[in-house]
Formats: sequence, structure tokens, C-alpha cells
Amino acid sequence: MQAFKSHQGLVIPLDRCNVDTDALLPKQYLKCVKKFGYGSWLFDDDRYLDPGDVYTDCNLRRTNPRFALNQPQYRGASILLAQDNFGCGSSREHAVWALRDFGIRVVIAPSFADIFYNNCFKNGLLPLVLARPAVAELFALEQQAAPLMLNIDLQSQTLSRGSAESWHFAIDAGRKENLIEGRDDIAVTLDAAESIKHFENQLYREEPWLKTDIR
Repeated sequence: MQAFKSHQGLVIPLDRCNVDTDALLPKQYLKCVKKFGYGSWLFDDDRYLDPGDVYTDCNLRRTNPRFALNQPQYRGASILLAQDNFGCGSSREHAVWALRDFGIRVVIAPSFADIFYNNCFKNGLLPLVLARPAVAELFALEQQAAPLMLNIDLQSQTLSRGSAESWHFAIDAGRKENLIEGRDDIAVTLDAAESIKHFENQLYREEPWLKTDIR
């Protein structure tokens, strides 16, 4: 998993509450069994005027010029600014994969759906929770000063706009450490491999029947 220590990026605004995972990545793309390559389908229904599926070349589809992801001033954006309850709906991890593959490293919102929030940390994305007034301030700044560039320092837990404004955000200490170290759940488990082995050996000594070969 890609480590996250600090990030500077262009903000893309999505002033909408209750953005669900089907909006992030529609159901027809869940047929794919791979873990990468979903970026072209992010916000598929909003982004394209033509219907799509896993077999259709997105380069041949008409894009919606009114949707932010297609507007030239947001090209290369890596910070998504959103509203309450972002990532609600189904538990599909593919929604986070699509954001990641598009190039989004940070999603800022007043609140997130729980499963989506957890999935972000498993894939190297930072779901950054800010109070509603602070999010409203960022939307206003984006309107006034587009393009809006922001800096995120995970170690100090600060979001800033140059030296002009800064905001502090809260994050669980364990999740923060894993992001900084670039460790997903598998890596965390492997870090404890010796302890797991010691536990298993002790358990088999106490309960030898658990290791019985039943072939």
C-alpha cells in the first residue's frame, strides 16, 4: 500500500450530500475481478453521456462537460471536497479503488459512511473529517480562488492553504501510523507473525488434538 505522510494537491469540488458507492462506481463494473484499473469508471453515470460497461472503451464515449471531473481546470486534481455521509450505500471496496486509480489521495467531508471510511484506510486514501463550517469555508474558497491548492500534513494532522489558513483534523492514532508506514491489514498481520506462531505453538502444546492429521 502506498504510504501517506503529506500531500499537496488540487481540489475538485462535489457539493453533494449522500454520495453513495453506486454513484462512485456503478454495479456493472463489479464484474471485474482485478483490484486496479477502475479510474476511468469513477462517477460513471455523471461523467459520461453514453451508457458504459466493462467492455466499452471509455475514450469512445461522450463526456458530460458540466461534471467537474471533466472540466479542464480540475485536471490532475487529487483532493475531493464533498459533503455529509460520503460513501454511503453498499460496502463495495471497488468504490475506493476507483477513487485511488483516478488519482484521488484525500477525500474531505463532514462525515463518511462507516464501511467506506474503513475501506479508505485499507487502500492508502485519507478520509479527512472536518466540521461543516470548515467544509463550507473550503467550498467558498474554491469558488473564489479556483484552482484551490491544499496541503495535508498527516504527522501534525493539519490541512492548510499555503500560509493563509489552516485547519486541524482528528484521526485514530493506529490508522494514522498505518497510513504513514504504508501498512494495510495484511502487513499489520505479518508484522505479528512471530507472535502468532508463538501463540499457535503454545496452543498446540496445551490442546494437541487441534493439530491432529485427519487425512
